[in-house]
Amino acid sequence: MVYLSEDYKKAIELRKKGLSYSEILKYVPVAKSTLSLWLQSVGLSKKQKQRLTEKKLASALRGAAKKREIRIQKTKDIFQNAAKDILNISKKELFLIGVALYWAEGSKEKKEHPGSGVQFSNSDPYMIKLFLKWLMEICAVPKEKIDFDIYIHESHKNNIKKVIAFWSERTGFPKEPFRHVYFKKNKINTKRKNTGGLYFGLLKVKVRASSDLNRKIAGWIKAINKYYWGMV
Repeated sequence: MVYLSEDYKKAIELRKKGLSYSEILKYVPVAKSTLSLWLQSVGLSKKQKQRLTEKKLASALRGAAKKREIRIQKTKDIFQNAAKDILNISKKELFLIGVALYWAEGSKEKKEHPGSGVQFSNSDPYMIKLFLKWLMEICAVPKEKIDFDIYIHESHKNNIKKVIAFWSERTGFPKEPFRHVYFKKNKINTKRKNTGGLYFGLLKVKVRASSDLNRKIAGWIKAINKYYWGMV
């Protein structure tokens, strides 16, 4: 009981000096619930409260920084391990990748608009580059038959030369095929992150006189469906 009394006095003394519960527990070996009960009537000065608030904030920031560091390292490890699953890509695999890409993002022929050609749209330059590789290597489309349309918000009209240069560099095509630029007038979503210097709009890849190729791709997609689901 004597030790408890000494612990109590020590806790009160330290609290009056403005120490936090975690700091007091380093000197007073009791349960946190007991300490809370002892100190519930001990007031703190404005300066002491400010110190504890700043200390909590600093602790929270350190905790957040540590979590971020752990998350970044964990993500890096996951990426490195995942990369081991794809050491090479065969021509057959590239063929299937391209079909799946077109199935997701390509323009399909509609009954009311027969004869439409191959068109593929996306804002991801790596996906565009992979699709172009597929077009030229798998579908044997000559580079000269490929054109591009750029769709970008009208607020970026002054950056159009920079945008064309970006897509030209990323695709490996000269700037001439990027002659068609369309400006969108809808209101920009202010929550989007790819604005300012990181915004290069959406690129549409078009193949001239390619209605038969579009139908062939549709046939590949149907064949995949038939293989898995028996759908024709």
